[in-house]
Amino acid sequence: MLVINSRFLTQNITGVQRFAIEISKQLKILLGDQVEFVSPKNIIHNELAKELDVKIIGNKTGHLWEQIDLPKYLKKIGSPLLLNLANTAPLFYKNKIVTVHDIAYERFPQTFDWKFRLYYKLLMPNIIKTSKYTLTVSEFSKNEIHQFYGTSLNNIDVVYNAVNEIFEPKKIKINERYILAVSSLNYQKNFHSLVKAFNLLYDNNIKLYLVGGINKNFAPTELLSEIEKNKNIVFKGRVSDEELVELYSNAVCFVYPSLYEGFGIPPLEAQACGCPVIVSNVVSLPEVCGDSALYCNPYDVKDIQNKIETLINDEKLQEELRRKGFENVKRFSWEKSARKVIKVIEDLI
Repeated sequence: MLVINSRFLTQNITGVQRFAIEISKQLKILLGDQVEFVSPKNIIHNELAKELDVKIIGNKTGHLWEQIDLPKYLKKIGSPLLLNLANTAPLFYKNKIVTVHDIAYERFPQTFDWKFRLYYKLLMPNIIKTSKYTLTVSEFSKNEIHQFYGTSLNNIDVVYNAVNEIFEPKKIKINERYILAVSSLNYQKNFHSLVKAFNLLYDNNIKLYLVGGINKNFAPTELLSEIEKNKNIVFKGRVSDEELVELYSNAVCFVYPSLYEGFGIPPLEAQACGCPVIVSNVVSLPEVCGDSALYCNPYDVKDIQNKIETLINDEKLQEELRRKGFENVKRFSWEKSARKVIKVIEDLI
């Protein structure tokens, strides 16, 4: 029996939760009754919980559930292998695999409040140490974990993200041209540089749509002020996947100038919808996008501006990147990634 820590069903969906959800759905299909999903009671994704046939255990929630109720339950049922897909895991339960998506809390601490940073700094190295194996989402993150925590490269494996099948071209009639950016408003996502670059554009007949939630631990007051000043910048907040598909499909281009990414799902989603992308030339993004994107220096506002202007004014380049984007997306599959997880589990058992 494999048990999956499904606490991710109690959390808003970002890239980490998306990975956990999609891998879990595939494991349910591939392993059937050989896998059990367990969660605290405060689930917010009820349809997904029903699909996975989740078992609610314990009375606590959050970290307390994970550190107390979860290991207590596991010991009661014979200490089976526990798969953790969303960064955290019970510290003192040793028969486990942990997935560490990135170490942004170490590289960009200003994005997180002191409690979050302290918790992760204290727990993560010890959770990795007490795990049988570590999964991560890119070769970049694998090397980060190895360099920062000294974890053997032989004890870490890469399981890539992919794109949900809902993301495909959906053209609709729109009245304006726009550039799209999708991410939470964290410092390392670099929206502040994107807004500055957009303000420098010569083309005043194009808008910038920003999609994503505001991180409560990072209050980008200066960024929000810059957004409010420019009537051509539209902050849309969180949107549904259905709305996101339409936004990707009808944008002139998608820009992702992130300073730090373990993987970066939004550029792939954009490509799956036929949108040409501009991404940072650092961290995991060249690994994920290959030759299918236009690259910018995320630390150089002028370069971001130049790459945007190059792309929005060159229809031939847009078409080339659309074609290459469709091909690039084919490299990634949730089923293929789930089968890699199963291979790791089989090797351990």
